[in-house]
Order: sequence, then C-alpha cells, then structure tokens
Amino acid sequence: MRLDVVTIFPEYLEPLNVSLVGKARTRGLLDVGVHDLRDWTHDRHNTVDDTPYGGGPGMVMKTEPWGEALDEVLADGYEAGAGAPALVVPTPSGRPFTQELAVELSSRPWLVFTPARYEGIDRRVIDEYATRMPVYEVSIGDYVLAGGEAAVLVITEAVARLLPGVLGNAESHRDDSFAPGAMANLLEGPVHTKPPVWRGRGIPEVLLSGHHGKIARWRRDEALRRTTAHRPDLIERTAPEAFDKKDREMLSILGWAPDPEAGRHGRFWRRVEDVEE
Repeated sequence: MRLDVVTIFPEYLEPLNVSLVGKARTRGLLDVGVHDLRDWTHDRHNTVDDTPYGGGPGMVMKTEPWGEALDEVLADGYEAGAGAPALVVPTPSGRPFTQELAVELSSRPWLVFTPARYEGIDRRVIDEYATRMPVYEVSIGDYVLAGGEAAVLVITEAVARLLPGVLGNAESHRDDSFAPGAMANLLEGPVHTKPPVWRGRGIPEVLLSGHHGKIARWRRDEALRRTTAHRPDLIERTAPEAFDKKDREMLSILGWAPDPEAGRHGRFWRRVEDVEE
C-alpha cells in the first residue's frame, strides 16, 4: 500500500517511522511519503491560509497550494506505478472512523491524506478531487483538534495493522473489539499474563484450568460485562440471534432484557431500575 500525507507540519508524522507502521515501511509493505504543503507556496511568507469569505473567525487554507501539491503528489505516484488513489480528509464534520471503515481503507492500494489546520481547507479543493477519485471525509471522534495530523496517525495505524504480513500473527486482528463480521460486536474483556500473583493480586482460576470451553465462556462473559459498562449502545443495536443461551443468561444478570413488545426476537434493552442503580 502507498500512503501520501500533505501537511504543514511534516515533523508531526515522525511516529510513522516507529512501531508496527515503521516495521511495515522497513519491510516494504507500506510506502509512505510525507510532503510539506509550504513547498507549493510562491510568496516569501509561504502563506497557506487566508480570511474566510462571508466573514467569521479563523482562517481558511487556500486552494492554490493544495491544488498544486495534490496534482504533483498524484502525478509522482502514477509515475511510480501506483494507481486507484483515494483521498482521506480528516475533519470533525466527517463520517465516524470505525473498524469497518479501517477494513475498507485497508483494501485500497493508495491513500492520500490531507490533514488541515485553522478552519479547514477551501471546500472547492475537496469537490475538485472528488471528481477524480473516491473521497473519505473522516472524523476520529466528537471533539476538535488543532489539526488533522493526529487523525492521520490514528487512521494509518488502524489501517496498516490490517495489511497482510504486518502483524506477527495473521489472526490477531480477527478478535479485536469492533472487528467486522463478529456476530456480536463486543468490547474485548481483560487479559492477563505472568506472574500468577502480583502485589497480592491473582488471576481468575479459570484461566489456569486448561479447560478451553470454560475459558472461552469466561472471556465472553467478561466481554459482555465490559461492553455493558462502557458501550451499552453496542448491545442495544446487536441482532438478538447473535446471543446464545449463555449470553442471554449473562445479559439478564447484567440487567438486560429483550424488548417485551417484540418477543424473543427483539433486541435487548436495559431495565430502568438497573440503569438507575
């Protein structure tokens, strides 16, 4: 996979040289190019922003440097043999970034990131390149950052670990929280390793039992507990057939019940008294 990032802060992307992403680059699984947007400015101040039409606070990133930068980055990529680019625009007003979207992006051969600063990029830039390639406007959360570079790091790591050969164990990401294709989209439960006792704290005996069925059940129950505590919305929108008999027993203990008006096949909801407690 090829990744290009155009930014006014190339140094912010240094983490792309370490950890899994850095190893993927070293092994030739990921070709990353980081480009300084100011290289495509033509005034002595390297200006990349201007006041917004219609008034308002802040500044808007200009069309000219972005257009010239993207044209050249795309031309260089095509010349190097890359193809089928997709533009990824980190923005608080974009669609939520999910594991499902990470999987979709990991299937693309070439991603071009445009992390903005100030109040964002002149909309005409996005509209122009949307006529040439798919555009993904993506938000990594319901908050606002000073710029999109942090989002590029998040998206890149989530995507890169899905590429064949990046993870040591090819099956590692299949049991991730939010992994697409899972019958019930639950958070992962707690994990433990040696020593068996640390500061007086042991580990659940079931993990030492060697009984794979009981261990799997314990992990499933803990996933249901953690999802109930932190992301009950995931259970609420999960199809009821995703839960087996044992799941339903644990959900009942945790204060869940099927929709009484929909019968056995209704989705689960929290009993009011359990939520208030």
